[in-house]
Amino acid sequence: MTTHQLGQGPVSPADTTEIASAATARAGRRRPDGGDGWLFLSEALRTFRLTGAVAPSGAELVNALTVPATSRPDRPLSVLEVGAGTGVVTRRLVRVLRAGDRLHVVEPNPRFAQRLRTDEELARRGTDLGLRLSTCRVQDLPGCGPPAAGDGGREDGRSGAAAERYDVIVSGLPFTNFEPAEVRRILDLYLWLLVPGGELTYFEYLGTSAARLLTSGPRQSARHRAVVRLLRRFEEEYGLGSRVAWRNVPPARAHLLRAPGGSRSATDAGPASAAAGAPGAAVASADDPAGGVAASAR
Repeated sequence: MTTHQLGQGPVSPADTTEIASAATARAGRRRPDGGDGWLFLSEALRTFRLTGAVAPSGAELVNALTVPATSRPDRPLSVLEVGAGTGVVTRRLVRVLRAGDRLHVVEPNPRFAQRLRTDEELARRGTDLGLRLSTCRVQDLPGCGPPAAGDGGREDGRSGAAAERYDVIVSGLPFTNFEPAEVRRILDLYLWLLVPGGELTYFEYLGTSAARLLTSGPRQSARHRAVVRLLRRFEEEYGLGSRVAWRNVPPARAHLLRAPGGSRSATDAGPASAAAGAPGAAVASADDPAGGVAASAR
């Protein structure tokens, strides 16, 4: 487990310069599309259970996932991104976040983490955002990286360390590839790490239950259905709504949830907050494209 901090903590200006120089050199060798599609595909073929896709998320899905960082209160935000992959969501976040905000990126795949460490845009914005990259599983937080300076942390009884709390969590984990108990632990952890009223986004591909039944057999199909039922229960209790990214490959539904114990007013969160519906609003199944969008994810 390693944590790299860009622009704060133990990383020196020379370290940041070295990262930026490496990123520039790599950018010069990279194709216009960044070559990320090939990297993503190779890792998907090698570790599909943890990657969960064959291509990075498209712009429509990226925009839906990063809504809480754009519809924001007028104060600094602390954002956690889990499962960053090659960084398409990360780069969107560094463009919309402001100086003084904090971004903590958790990516367990070492090859993806290396891609993020050598990204020129992330290195350039790292100082302003207190950007940190932890190469570990989210389940290992907060032990896989030091908490950010200042308040906003709380005591983690599991490790004795002060766990940072986040206003926004963006999850790219492929939940339907995991066991139900593991998904439950991760969702509980997300709610625990969020500040009261903090917001969580994650996504699911459409039609995955039918595909799982055709390709994996009854046992994996039953596991998949159990995960979907678990996600629906969390969405019924904490959900603000969802949005379908039809142009994504494959089409996907982004979900927006809010942690209990607080709220962001419509003025703070933006005019579409009211359109998203109240917590507990029904959300159409991610496996039923005909269900449409239950409520806008702003």
